[in-house]
Amino acid sequence: MGRLVMKMLVTRPEPDAQATLARLGALGIEAIAAPLMVRQTLDGSLPPPDGFTAMVLTSANAIRALADRNMLEQYRHLPVFAVGDHTAREANEAGFVRVSSAAGAFQDLVNAMTIARMRGPIFYPAGKHQSADLARALAPLGVMVATSKVYEMVAASALPDTVLAELGGEIGAVLAYSRRSAEIFARLAAAMPRSRRSGLAMLCLSEAVAEPLLEARFSRISLADRPDEDAMMSLALAFAREQTGP
Repeated sequence: MGRLVMKMLVTRPEPDAQATLARLGALGIEAIAAPLMVRQTLDGSLPPPDGFTAMVLTSANAIRALADRNMLEQYRHLPVFAVGDHTAREANEAGFVRVSSAAGAFQDLVNAMTIARMRGPIFYPAGKHQSADLARALAPLGVMVATSKVYEMVAASALPDTVLAELGGEIGAVLAYSRRSAEIFARLAAAMPRSRRSGLAMLCLSEAVAEPLLEARFSRISLADRPDEDAMMSLALAFAREQTGP
């Protein structure tokens, strides 16, 4: 496939940013990465694994944080409910055998657990900053959730000068994968001239991701058909082709 005349910005943290760059490159889309967050493993206490009926994962970063602390082995016997296919794959690769994917976003995960008639207690290794409350969402089911904050996504303090200079110009689109990354981007790009802001396309994983960008008056916003990487790649390719013609 020939290279499309389009440069995109990937904002997700590493190592996921490199995987996305590789997929965009395979589609002929030039892209650069400017991760807006960096994962930091936290040292808080973790509950003993005995007594839990399952573990819930809303991010692959939880698996990585438990691996950093050499704590995966004691939880590997637990069935895993993962928010999406990417997180489920990470769990499989980490040695978890009974893994199911909700193949969607947070509410899809809650729905899947409701349909499965989950019983608690459930272990939930989570990030310090969460856009949704799993314990509250599952409370109507009478399910107890033990939440442990095992990692923090530390926000970048600035966008690289070269990226700021190219936004809305050479960089025609930005891929946003989480609500928090969208909030950070909106804050760090606040000084963009209005003329360049209006020309910058924001390609978002979901409506929830897009909301902070709408509030920040980004007007060219497109949503993936589903909240997963395959749908984001389809969105990116469709947008690039629109700009360059068939």
